[in-house]
Parts: sequence; C-alpha cells; structure tokens
Amino acid sequence: MSLCKDCASGVTHEGTPEGKWEKIGGINCYVGTPTVDYPKDKVVLYLADIFGPQLINAQLLVDDFARNGFKTIAIDYFNGDPAPPTALSPGDTWDLMAWLPNHGNTQTRPSVDKVIKTLKEQGVTSFGATGYCFGGRYVFDLAFENIIKAAVVSHPSLLQVPADLEKYKKASKAPLLINSCTVDVQFPLESSAQADAILGNGKFAPGYKREYFEGCTHGFAVRGDLSDPKVKAGKEGSFKAAVEWFLANL
Repeated sequence: MSLCKDCASGVTHEGTPEGKWEKIGGINCYVGTPTVDYPKDKVVLYLADIFGPQLINAQLLVDDFARNGFKTIAIDYFNGDPAPPTALSPGDTWDLMAWLPNHGNTQTRPSVDKVIKTLKEQGVTSFGATGYCFGGRYVFDLAFENIIKAAVVSHPSLLQVPADLEKYKKASKAPLLINSCTVDVQFPLESSAQADAILGNGKFAPGYKREYFEGCTHGFAVRGDLSDPKVKAGKEGSFKAAVEWFLANL
C-alpha cells in the first residue's frame, strides 16, 4: 500500500462548518443534515482523504452536500488519528510512510462497517458514497459488495488498474463517476484511459461517467489552491458533478 506526496499536500480552505459531530455505531462522524425536508432513507457517505473529516475542507464539503439535499456523513475511520493539518504546511516533517501502515484496511474498514450497520438499523436503505484519495479505495470496495447504490471517486488512491476496473464492471451495480485530473500519480491519465475503455460507451450498464479537470493535480477536489482559477474550477466542477450524479442515481 503506498501513497504519493500529493496525498499529503494542498491548502486549508476558509469557512465556518455548519454540521455537527455525532457518534454512530460508536464511531465519531461529522454529519451534515439538510435544513429542508429530505429523504430519511438516503445517506451519502463521505469517505475522506488521509486528513479525515477533522480537516475543515472536508467539513465544508459535507456541509455543501447537505445544502444540496443529502444527509451526508463523514466517517472518522482513522479513529481519531488522521494526518495532521500541519502536514499541509511547507517544510513540515510529519512522516506519511510511518503513519500509513497503522491505518490500512484492517484498522479502518471496521469503522465503516459499524456506521453502515447502525444507519441501516435506523432505517437507511440507500447509500451513496463520495471518496477522495484514500476514500476512493473504499468507494470501490463498497461498490464491489453492492452496499452502495451510487459511487463517486475524485482522484482515487490505492486502486489496482486495470484489475479493480474489471472487477467493478463484473461485480458492481452502482453507477460510477470518476473525477480525474491532469497530474495524478495515483490515478494517471493512463488509468483514466483504461477506465474509459473498460467501462465507457455503455460497457457498464448501470452507468459510467468520467469528468476531467485540466491543469489540476491529485487532491484538487478537496485540498486544491482556490487562488488558481483552474483548480477552483476543478474543485467546484467535481462537486457539481457529484451532486448531479447523486440526484440522478441515488
């Protein structure tokens, strides 16, 4: 399991979070609840990058999904030990490679399962999932198991290409949206081309779409520098695409 330097780079965004922290199945979650009437049987799972839902950027995105009518739940699957926001500062000495082995599937997946189990007990029947970087891996895993009904990944990490794309085609019934970009070691242009070849042009019956944001780098959808017009357009465009995907498929 490996990540890249862009998995731990970017900028902190400004804003005031409007959601709240709740324990769901004993797991800490940041929850965004629409202020208007919304379907109580539907939830969007926000599956964060290595900075977890503690990073204000993630909280603001959760709030934005809620503002668009989706109850959205960001699971703290790093169990209170995400990458520190200080790691975004140039020259910070936080060690990604030392952190990563203690935050793999064995340590993180149980939290996801506990939250989903509890939400089902509370009457949720339809799950969408939006995953960023590290979280993209879990969107694929949940789709393989057909736990989710609509899938969105933005600059996903830790995928095995083309194997995971072939498995998605064979195993999943969840329509898939991929938000991709120009510079991405984790999901490079070659992977985008393979995704299109395997899933595009109607080859994946439930539905497939890939958005491409030129001039953006891995992490743009959640940690991009909004002072860069291309990055700002990519961040806003990927969010808009995700909302439209959930509106159509969840």
